Amino acid sequence: MTMSLDFLAAFVMGIAGSGHCLAMCGGLAGAVGFQRSLKQLFIYNFGRIISYMLAGVIVGTLTFGLELVHQQTLIYFRVLAGIMMLLLAVYLLRVTRVLLWVEKMGSYLWRYIQPLSKHTKNLPGGLAIFASGMIWGWLPCGLVYSALTWSAAGSTIIDSALFMLLFGLGTLPSMISVGVFSSKLQQFMKSGTFRWTFSFVLAVYGVQTIYVGVMQLH
Repeated sequence: MTMSLDFLAAFVMGIAGSGHCLAMCGGLAGAVGFQRSLKQLFIYNFGRIISYMLAGVIVGTLTFGLELVHQQTLIYFRVLAGIMMLLLAVYLLRVTRVLLWVEKMGSYLWRYIQPLSKHTKNLPGGLAIFASGMIWGWLPCGLVYSALTWSAAGSTIIDSALFMLLFGLGTLPSMISVGVFSSKLQQFMKSGTFRWTFSFVLAVYGVQTIYVGVMQLH
């Protein structure tokens, strides 16, 4: 039951960050011209979501290793995930750039990954678009890193990958809306009502998760 709620939370987290995704990645999708074709947008975002799943597998594997050393590792990660959920709720409300330090940490890895985008142009058709999506999936993002924290609390490596898949699917409507759907949809996803509603949901779930985790530590 708990894992099912986590999967639902993953999807909600992706939807909640739609406005953030439009601000960070929408311009990238538009810059390379994928907005001209719905098929190209799907290929691009498929690559992006595959990167999220790969990151989930990596994080899940590391967590599994730590769990073998310390049996309460998953509980600690669950508490951390709840805290990150609360920070994400505040972050999406644009009250403070509380997750900026996390993005700065990710920027070190991005320095090595971003240059690979130059080589995607040499790939044929759809493969070039897919590869571009995979690369941009590693763009430093507090929203993605928060989701990865949640994936680390998965019971298995497959759960971690599935969590990131559902998170990615939650972001899909906003990214597909770039240059395809009405600008009114984009405006709604960036609106205060949208951000406040989903931030409240994330905050409530974050508090509940922290409470459950703390109780399990006793």
